[in-house]
Amino acid sequence: MTTQTQTAPSVGRGRKVNRPLALIVLSICLAVMVDPSAFDVVVASISEAYLAVATFVAATLLVFFSLERLFKFDLTEVLAGAGRLQVPLAAALGALPGCGGAIIVVTRYVSGKLSFGSVLATLTATMGDAAFLLIAKEPTTGLFIIILGFSVGMATGLFVDWLHGPDFMRPKSKNVPLLDETSGTPYENSGLSSRLLDKFWMILILPGIFMGIALAFQYEINELISFGGIESPATLWGFVGGLLCLTMWALPRLIPVLPMNSVSHSGVIRRTISDTNFVTSWVIFAFLLFELTVHFFQFDLSSVFSSVAFLTPLIAVLIGFLPGCGPQILVTTMYLSGLIPLSAQIGNAISNDGDALFPAIAMAPRAAIVATIYSALPALLLAYGWYFYVENG
Repeated sequence: MTTQTQTAPSVGRGRKVNRPLALIVLSICLAVMVDPSAFDVVVASISEAYLAVATFVAATLLVFFSLERLFKFDLTEVLAGAGRLQVPLAAALGALPGCGGAIIVVTRYVSGKLSFGSVLATLTATMGDAAFLLIAKEPTTGLFIIILGFSVGMATGLFVDWLHGPDFMRPKSKNVPLLDETSGTPYENSGLSSRLLDKFWMILILPGIFMGIALAFQYEINELISFGGIESPATLWGFVGGLLCLTMWALPRLIPVLPMNSVSHSGVIRRTISDTNFVTSWVIFAFLLFELTVHFFQFDLSSVFSSVAFLTPLIAVLIGFLPGCGPQILVTTMYLSGLIPLSAQIGNAISNDGDALFPAIAMAPRAAIVATIYSALPALLLAYGWYFYVENG
């Protein structure tokens, strides 16, 4: 895979404190200080995010990146020479869990190799990193959303290419580097790393994967592996692992002088760690937002959304316009918690572009805006179609 981009800086020079992230961390710390019992909520949420989501994400990425390295091929040339299959291939790359496939298509579009319909197809099909969370918790629903996103993305991409032609809105500039030149992963996923940290991370994740599988099959894992008077060893393991993921991703954003990715980006393990930490961190924040809100305010959040049920799919679609995977992970968490209906999840999945929207905005802002607007129409139609004919039929 070839990617004409520059390497991200490995040190904190030029970076600033991520103020929204600092505010989130400060709020969590204040919550625990105000009510020490909230610490149990924090531990349980971080542990659940690690065992139920992070382990699944890591296992999936290890397999995916290993296969990618084993079967090396030039994806740019494959897409450029695909002819009529270009849009379906772009939709398939977008439908893959995570943002890597969609980012590949967006960067190749700027190089003049792909059509605007291909970009629209991949941005419509992608659910971003939120797909990992949905598949881990509800695999059947996750598969349904992936197939739906692929189908809608392919249909809209083919229609737009037919309507406007393949060169519609193709940008002139071709030199906006946003990906690591060796791995092709977004800089947003970068974090604190060292060989010792990465080894410790792997020591935690491998047993964690087996714990996550056991939890998925409804085994009481704490009872199965309890020893030495430790009542909840799996919960403790998950808390330590989740805290490590969060620390490696968040700390350089809170203390900019710390180095980011001091070891090679190109290895399968390093890429897996980087992407897993990013997803896990946002899942932790989403879980904590929900659990701490319930803990402190003692009210049923589902009743809040039920009072504006008709607007919920629209709100989810609008949230999908926000760049990045964090807001979309929050929407998926709300769906899995029963706060919003599947219609809202469908609308958000189709309208959101995940991390792929960042390079799209930077390299081809007009095309990114038009693609987002175009994807809103099928998102609203399907979300409200499901709302009226399935949920309220």
